[in-house]
Amino acid sequence: MASRFLIEIPHEATKASCLRAIESILKSGSHLVTQADWGCKDGEHKCWLVVEMESKDDARAIIPPALRTQARVTQLNAFSMAEVEAMLGTHGG
Repeated sequence: MASRFLIEIPHEATKASCLRAIESILKSGSHLVTQADWGCKDGEHKCWLVVEMESKDDARAIIPPALRTQARVTQLNAFSMAEVEAMLGTHGG
């Protein structure tokens, strides 16, 4: 079963670094990676992408090699109130 992952890729706060990072992502050819959202115009020199993959390693593998070492991959989870109550030990009484 696939899990959801947030990929965050930072880069230096220079125009040249922004352009190199954007070009690297776009040239990767991956449909998933080309859907990245960028914060550069707001002074946050990172891109973010949410993907569904089988594992964290699979999510990391879609990142272009030149950007992979600085990228952060975080598994995303959603919780229902019932799950929270069960974890707190209050479910059912």
